[in-house]
Amino acid sequence: MALVYIADDEESICKIVSIGLQDSGFETAEFADGKTLLEAVDRRRPDAVILDWMMPQPDGLTVCRTLRENSRTHDIPVLMLTARGEEIDRVLGLEIGADDYIVKPFSVKELCARVKAVLRRSARKAAPEPPLLFHGSLSVDIERHQVTKNGRPVELTAKEFDLLVMLMRHKGKVLTRDMLLDRVWGVEYFGDTRTVDVHVRYLRQKIETDPDNPILIRTVRGVGYKFSELPEPKEENVR
Repeated sequence: MALVYIADDEESICKIVSIGLQDSGFETAEFADGKTLLEAVDRRRPDAVILDWMMPQPDGLTVCRTLRENSRTHDIPVLMLTARGEEIDRVLGLEIGADDYIVKPFSVKELCARVKAVLRRSARKAAPEPPLLFHGSLSVDIERHQVTKNGRPVELTAKEFDLLVMLMRHKGKVLTRDMLLDRVWGVEYFGDTRTVDVHVRYLRQKIETDPDNPILIRTVRGVGYKFSELPEPKEENVR
């Protein structure tokens, strides 16, 4: 369970954010000022930090700078949560080292989604994915953005490519439609889950030997999709 520290001198804000994050599966700790948060970071490193800019002792911007200048904490994801919404404030916050910048008033649901997003980005930096993915006759070169099947190139749209990579990276695991929307289309996309179904259908037409009887991308009814762990049968054995 990921641990998120929340620092804001408004107790009600801390409580709202904390409850929202806990409902989303996070462990949280609340602080009324920057000093006590930094002391807590020394005792136990969090997975992410949410900072109010204008809290006392010291303010959120100073806390962010302090975290970035320390070799032990420089890579902790930081989200600024503040009433300062001018463009110059956003630019300053991001230049100091914040990973995201959220202006009050805010949506707790969106804040939770943004925390998940910065944690995913942080995890990718810490453990970069292999640049090549293989499954039988299907291969994906992530750096070159190329897909081949039986040695022949497969033309995919950008979203089809991202969807295929996501499924192959989690081979054998069921990914829900909501999860795929979040990870492939992003937290700012507000379309419905049928978008995923449409892209899976197009993707199957391009990579499956028989799109009407898919072997690679399996449907898990009522849940989502998974990429098969089993090797694809040789073409001459497929009926």
